[in-house]
Parts: sequence; structure tokens; C-alpha cells
Amino acid sequence: MNFIVIDSYIRTEIKKFLQLAIPLAGAQFAQSLTGFVDTIMMGRFGAETLAGGGLASLNFFAILNIAGGVVMAVSPLIAEAYGAANKTKIERIAIQGFWLVVLLTFPLSFAIANLDSIMIHVGQTETTITVTSTYLDILVWGFFPALGFVMLRGLVSGLSQARPVMFIVVVGTVCNIICNYILGFGKLGFPRLELAGLAVASTLTLWGMFLALLIYILIHPQMKTYRILPQLYILKPEIMAELIRIGLPIAVFSALEIGLFTIVTYLMGALGTEMLAAHQIVFQTIVIVFMIPLGMSQAATVRVGHWLGQKNPAGIRRSGYLSITIGLIFITILAIAMLLFPQAIIGLYLDINDPANTQVIALALPMLIIATLSQVPDVLQKMTYGALQGIQDTRIPMLLSIPAFWGVGLSLGYILGFPLGWGGAGLWLGHFIGMVIAAILFLVRFRYLVQ
Repeated sequence: MNFIVIDSYIRTEIKKFLQLAIPLAGAQFAQSLTGFVDTIMMGRFGAETLAGGGLASLNFFAILNIAGGVVMAVSPLIAEAYGAANKTKIERIAIQGFWLVVLLTFPLSFAIANLDSIMIHVGQTETTITVTSTYLDILVWGFFPALGFVMLRGLVSGLSQARPVMFIVVVGTVCNIICNYILGFGKLGFPRLELAGLAVASTLTLWGMFLALLIYILIHPQMKTYRILPQLYILKPEIMAELIRIGLPIAVFSALEIGLFTIVTYLMGALGTEMLAAHQIVFQTIVIVFMIPLGMSQAATVRVGHWLGQKNPAGIRRSGYLSITIGLIFITILAIAMLLFPQAIIGLYLDINDPANTQVIALALPMLIIATLSQVPDVLQKMTYGALQGIQDTRIPMLLSIPAFWGVGLSLGYILGFPLGWGGAGLWLGHFIGMVIAAILFLVRFRYLVQ
């Protein structure tokens, strides 16, 4: 009898998790296609555009994801308040989340607009810097709506209203692809803007998605019962402090994780334009693959947060471990499929029959294999971290990530890549080992807190 009850609980939890995970993962996947499509089209404009434009895209979304880490604190706090049926707190968290977006936008947009002055001192070529600046000077205008969308997504997912997020992102992605083609290649009477056209298309897409989700919140029968805009002038320092307390470690964690990729990308650039182009192919592929487990980890945060609001330790344990298991099953199947067709993946970016691309393809193949294998421990640590966010444990995981990502991942990658001469493959191998260590540390932390 007890087994039947437990099995029923598990099936119910899996169902509720998937109801959140599928739309959130779908939204993350569709949203990542913006950068994916941009990268493919950059490749059609030449290796120099691919290298510089890919670097620009990496920088923009690195800063966005770090800032998004702060406002992502909205999600676990909303989830806890929703689980506790505290409508007033939900409203106050959403309002302070909006102001947090505004406060972060100004300094970070300024930083994005002036990244070219930094790249001069980190070994990038003059051509790469010029291409990067062209892209970022336009895309910077999409930073506010992009960060605002992260906050609104945390609000609606915390309230178990994730499906419209996927719909909006899918429509936005389709529109972005169309605008990319029209503006980048000069179709339907528009001038051929190439990289600048891709940046304009992405900026318009980011604004469209933000406004669409905001309108949904204002008109949906359930969502509009939360009086957010009418009370927007109300500032609650204690809630803002709570958001920063939880969100700042998430941002630092994101910075450490993304910083590993960013510095590796700069190191790839120091190894030459062809190495950087090969890396961009591998990196953009892994970003797309990882978006699905990332959405699943957000669902884990919400489900664990709901149980936290209900003060149910058994529910927290069950939800956390089930989320981790589902994420591992997914990525294992996908990794096997990717290992079977590596050349087909590279062929999405470059013409593999063109002799001019032979060197880039030869460099990309071993990096893609290592990067694919690294996704298993990477997803394990990300799913576990999502569960830890749900119980609002963000500071200790942040501290644990330092030796994993930087003490081992970056340092070992540098040694393998440069002194030992393994090049890009060595840098990716260091990342793989760092992710293994992070996964182990996070699992131990979660087990300790929920046992």
C-alpha cells in the first residue's frame, strides 16, 4: 500500500515537473536559436565575420546571463510565495524585480558599448575588434528588454504559467530568422546590411518578446489579479535586499561559469582566427544543446520552491532527485546522437566540401567530441544547482564553483592547451574535468541539505 502511495506521488511530481520543464526548456531552446541562426549566417559572410560576430554575441549574452542571475532570484522567491499562497508577497517581489532590471541596465549597457577598448588589450586582431563593435553597438539597445524578459519569465514560471513563455519565444525566434535573412542579405528591397542587419533583427526580436510577455501578464485573467503595474512606484528595500541576497550569488556563479567560456574563447582567438572560428562552431552548438537542460533546471527551481513554501521536506527531496534524474536521461540520449554525427553538425555552419574550410573543420571535430562528452557532468551540476536554488541555497554553491570552474577547469585547460600544445582540444578538456568536479560538489551539497 505504501509503495502504491509513493509511486503515485512520484508520477504526480513527474507530471508537474514536465508541465513546467517542457515549455521552459522549449523556450530556452527556441531563444538560443537566435544566436544559432546569427552564427550560421555569420559563417556565410566569411570566417572573419564568424569569428568577430561570434565573439560579440558571446560577450553580449555573457553579460546578459550574469545580470540575469541577479533577477533570476525572482523565480524561487515567487515559487515559495506561491506555494505559501501569499499573494501580497508575490506582487511585491515582481515590482522589486522590475526595478532591479532598471538599475542593472544602465551600467551594463555602458559596459557593452565600450567592450572594444578591452579587446584591444587581450590579443584580438584589429579586424575582429571592428566586426565585434559593429554588432554590439546595435545589439546593446536590446539589453533592457532581454533582461526584463528574464524577470517576467521568472514571475510567470514561479506561478506555474510557463506555456506562454514558450509560445512567445518560438514566435520571436521565427520572426528573428526572417528578419535576419531580409536585413542580412538585403531581400525585399532592403539594403544588404550583413552583420549589422543581424544585430538589428536580434534587437527587434528582444523587444518584441519582452512586450508580448508583459501584455500577457496584463490581460490574462489569473495574472492580472496580481496588481503589479498600479503599484510599480512602491519600493520595498527589504524585498530588494532579499532578491540581491539570493540573486547576487547566482550572478557570481553565472559569471564564473560563463567567464570560463569567455576566457577560453579569448584564448582561442590568441591561437588564430581559424581556431576561434572552429571554437565558435562548437560553442554555439553546445549552447543550443544546453538550453534544454537549463530550462529543465528552472523547472526544478520552481517545483522545489513550491514545496519549500509548503514546508514539505519530503516533497523537496522527491522533486530535486527526480529533476536531476530526468535531466541526466535526456542529455545522455542526446550526447550519443551527437557523437554519431559530428561532421553533420559542423556542416550546419560551414560547407564541409569547400577546401577553404578544411582547417577549421579539422580543428572543430576533436573539440566537438570533447564538448559533447562534457555535457553529461555539466547537465548534472546544472540540474542540481537548480534544485539548490529552489531551497534558496545560492551562496555555498557559488563558493564551490570557484575551485571547480577556475581552480581546475581554466587552469588545467590552459596547461593542456598551451604548454602541452593540445590547442583548442586541451582547453575544452579542462572544461570537462571542471564540470565533473562541480557536479560532485553540488550533489554532495544537496544531499547534505535534504537528508
